[in-house]
Amino acid sequence: MARSALLNVMVQAAMKAGRSLSRDFGEVQNLQVSMKGPGDYVSQADRKAEEIVFAELSKARPGYAFLMEERGAVEGDDAQHRWIVDPLDGTTNFLHGIPLFSVSIALERQGQIVAGVVYNPAMDELYTAERGGGAFMNDRRLRVAGRSKLTDAVIGCGVPHLGRGQHGNFLIELRNVMAEVSGVRRLGSVALDLAYVAAGRMDGFWETGLSSWDIAAGILLVREAGGFASDMDGGQDMLDIGEVVAGNEFIQRALLKTVKKPLAAR
Repeated sequence: MARSALLNVMVQAAMKAGRSLSRDFGEVQNLQVSMKGPGDYVSQADRKAEEIVFAELSKARPGYAFLMEERGAVEGDDAQHRWIVDPLDGTTNFLHGIPLFSVSIALERQGQIVAGVVYNPAMDELYTAERGGGAFMNDRRLRVAGRSKLTDAVIGCGVPHLGRGQHGNFLIELRNVMAEVSGVRRLGSVALDLAYVAAGRMDGFWETGLSSWDIAAGILLVREAGGFASDMDGGQDMLDIGEVVAGNEFIQRALLKTVKKPLAAR
């Protein structure tokens, strides 16, 4: 597959950060210390990966702005471009030695996501997409699954944990979805959830209470693989609101209707 110069820069940054995370992942699996210890260790791994991404992207495009999980917003001279970065999506998995975590990088141009990279270093799976250019996993072209009925579908979700999310609302949503689908999955990395939808491994996905860096790259992957994504109201304010419902044309529409049932009934 042919990649643009910008996408190559993003790939190099993601893979370099991924190598750093892989080394730290090997260490954290062997840590037998208090929760404070590994938690601090993961934070260091997270910050180190973000520093690598920041340095690589800044060197390649010095004027671009950033929105990053750790650093927050970093202004740039180029008001048209912004990198949106999550250096370690799936921190809890990382902490517990579960090999489902990723580096997620998106490029926003004039308010639109035009390129995205999601890299899982533990499995060496690199997901890439450019607007109008399709989505790929390593060198294989991706396509969303073709199932048209929720009864045949496996759906991914995010589960709100301690201190996050509306647990009661989620349980109602989950109950409604469980009654309609073949299976429900929780990977623990939103970026990978969306990449799996793009790859046809899952038929759809929904989650609320997110940050823009969680979903920016993944949304483009889904769309470039022929899928659809919206917020819970069917609009396109996903990055601002922090929620997403994704799938192919049929599953996305049906899933959106299903998860909205309890919200409309409140």
